[in-house]
Amino acid sequence: MPEATRIIAIRHGETAWNVDGRIQGHLDIGLNDIGLWQARQTARALAGEDIAAIYSSDLQRAWATAQAVAVATGAPLRAEPGLRERSFGRFEGRTFRQVEQEAPQDALRWRKRDPEYAPEGGGESLVALSTRIAEVVGRLASGHGGGQIVLVAHGGVMDVLYRLATRQGLQAPRSWPLANAAINRLLWTPGGLALVGWCDVRHLEGSSRDERLS
Repeated sequence: MPEATRIIAIRHGETAWNVDGRIQGHLDIGLNDIGLWQARQTARALAGEDIAAIYSSDLQRAWATAQAVAVATGAPLRAEPGLRERSFGRFEGRTFRQVEQEAPQDALRWRKRDPEYAPEGGGESLVALSTRIAEVVGRLASGHGGGQIVLVAHGGVMDVLYRLATRQGLQAPRSWPLANAAINRLLWTPGGLALVGWCDVRHLEGSSRDERLS
């Protein structure tokens, strides 16, 4: 029987668009100063971990976060485009309020978490996103049985991982946080994911804004 794989899943550090509430999707937005600090803090928190490999979305906000972890742990870093955020098509770059104003019917389907809804312009449905993430995680984790890997990705990806691990449907209201640079722990077996720990942010506490920006 294949051995289980331990997974540390990390959402990228903060970006200016996170602060502004803008939809990023596949747009390649970099970390802001707080996000860079968060990446360094996360790296320090994981420095003593035994990590076989780090896999990261190739978008720079995730990649920069993963690079910090790679430097601190010495683990090999590999780009995995399958860990990208959900594509939001023509709505990328807008705020949800703007979407409500421009396309109220789309906003309603979005708010109700219609699993089949895919925004125009190459957007991805929740069903497609969940299928993609389940396939990618299974493929990556199956190659590291008995070991531990790090996945660095995005808020939508973290949400899917939590739902897969807790067997919650795509339309279930979200009651769990998706904090930037939080450390989330899961266990993968051929039977699927299990939740070990979620949203550990202790490494991001106890510092002033001035220290974060120094």
